[in-house]
Amino acid sequence: MTQLATDILIVGGGTGAVAAALAIAEMGQRCTLVSAETWIGGQLTSQAVPPDENQWIETVGGTRRYQIFRTRCRDWYRANRPLTPAAKKDPLLNPGNGWVSRLCIEPRIAHIVLEEMLAPHVAAGRIRIITGMRPTRAETDDDRITAVRFDLIDAAAAAGGPGHLTIEAKFVLDATELGDVYALANAEHMVGAEGINTFGELHGNPAGDDPMDQQAFSWCFALEHRPGENHTIPRPAQYDFWRSYVPDMQPPWCGPLFSWTVPTHNEAGCRTFPFLPCPEECPDKVWDMWRYRRITDQSLYTDPALHPDVCLVNWVQMDYWLRPLLNVSPDEAEKALKESRELSESLVYWLQTEAPRSDGGAGFAGLKLRGEELGTTDGFAMAPYIREPRRLVARTIVTEAHIGTEQRRQEGRPGQELSPLGLAELFEDSVGIGHYTLDLHPSTSGRNSVYVPAAPFRIPLGSLIPVRVRNLIAAGKGIGVTHITNGCYRMHHTEWNIGESAGELAAWCIVNNLEPTQVHESKPHLTNFQSHIHSTGIRTTWPWEPNQ
Repeated sequence: MTQLATDILIVGGGTGAVAAALAIAEMGQRCTLVSAETWIGGQLTSQAVPPDENQWIETVGGTRRYQIFRTRCRDWYRANRPLTPAAKKDPLLNPGNGWVSRLCIEPRIAHIVLEEMLAPHVAAGRIRIITGMRPTRAETDDDRITAVRFDLIDAAAAAGGPGHLTIEAKFVLDATELGDVYALANAEHMVGAEGINTFGELHGNPAGDDPMDQQAFSWCFALEHRPGENHTIPRPAQYDFWRSYVPDMQPPWCGPLFSWTVPTHNEAGCRTFPFLPCPEECPDKVWDMWRYRRITDQSLYTDPALHPDVCLVNWVQMDYWLRPLLNVSPDEAEKALKESRELSESLVYWLQTEAPRSDGGAGFAGLKLRGEELGTTDGFAMAPYIREPRRLVARTIVTEAHIGTEQRRQEGRPGQELSPLGLAELFEDSVGIGHYTLDLHPSTSGRNSVYVPAAPFRIPLGSLIPVRVRNLIAAGKGIGVTHITNGCYRMHHTEWNIGESAGELAAWCIVNNLEPTQVHESKPHLTNFQSHIHSTGIRTTWPWEPNQ
């Protein structure tokens, strides 16, 4: 057993973890980041999810550090790839030209850029990064976490170093994908869906609180298309189940899961998308599934043969909801992860053998799993994309009544005319902003997706601070939100802002000998802290909000 000590311990290596570490180091403080994955960055990297971002992200929709990250990604492509002259000059270069995002990038490049941003601080000793270890126990004393134990994930690697590690810390930040620290430290938290009456949410669960009603998660993969070749994978063992599976959902699904027709929130309730893999052309203003999350657009290169189109697959057809991940035994959680991977493998096989083609045929045998962009050899992401973790019972719980456009207009909340999407709650303790639709994927209870408008929102400081544990700060998706509001606070740019503000708070508390609750409860302390984060480039309000 190896024992370490650090001022600030960041548990997890997600998007928020990286942002927290940068904020801490740039305040001159020291931290230790421990990640289960070998790649840090979470949904940006190991989970292989191109950024879903708000429409203002290029101007006022993100923190200064997040916008620096985005700029550096574009600069990396310009400096290291043989782009066409027009692509190199494009200030808003989108390397994949996927229609889901203004910055569809390869996860590998996101990883490279994040490491470059962290490197000076690692070299100076302000950031220590440990990978390949997961938290397994938390030690507590008088409403404080005193230490966290980590175990090596790959037992075979223990010969090269300690199999167990215990780290003592003054402050602990949870930036894990599942809110692991909350469970280990018995910090009050929520799991699953809340009933309509619990928080008065318009789209709450009509059946009441249900901790087993959890959002689907997905195991992403990447494909290129080589027409005339055959790259069909072996038939997955569970393929017959998945190819005939018809989801039993409310509202009803559109038929088989494996189909180009999927549930949508238009009047018809369903929509059929084309799938036109390169070199097939896609008509203008047509949204096809190949270009949905494409991460490499070969048309941007002087030699397209060296950089073929690469499609990142993160579709509802691979959402896994048969088993929940949380509040179950380790064996049940492992089954869920295994079956999620099998679902994705089955979707690959369906695409290669049976998926309808535009010419009336079936199957695209030339689709080839591609791992280079994902840092893997098999073409699948290093880790599953987790949408909904355990969520902190925080000093502030953000509910649909705070941000939901429909609910706030029904309730006659003031200021709804100031934005087409309405005005969200003007949290005075704001430590950031974000925006995305309230987007919940199908759940383990048989509820179909929820997709309703949300107003551009603030991130209240109170949502990062537990009601009881004094030195724990939320630094990822598991802040004080409900099952419903997690649907928009989970996005890349918002998770980054959460992590960055959590890192600033921990460092601020060390410098000023304060606890997080003292910053939150004292108007002078809060004002000083907000002035500080403003100076670092964290925006706490939207330009059109009143009294700006």
